[in-house]
Amino acid sequence: MADIPLAPIERIIRRAGGDVRVSEDATTELRDLLEEMAEQISQRAAKLARHAGRKTVNAEDIKLAEK
Repeated sequence: MADIPLAPIERIIRRAGGDVRVSEDATTELRDLLEEMAEQISQRAAKLARHAGRKTVNAEDIKLAEK
């Protein structure tokens, strides 16, 4: 089951594309991609936090993990 609802994803696509129609398949595909990217970044960020001797992932960990 997905964690991110489809409605906000559809709004993002509409905002970026102007006056366009958005298929449910497109919305689902983008959501799945974003969740996969978020999971990968989160895993790297958690690894950075552990390496720094912390149990808390902070914004700097996310920024470093994204690079």
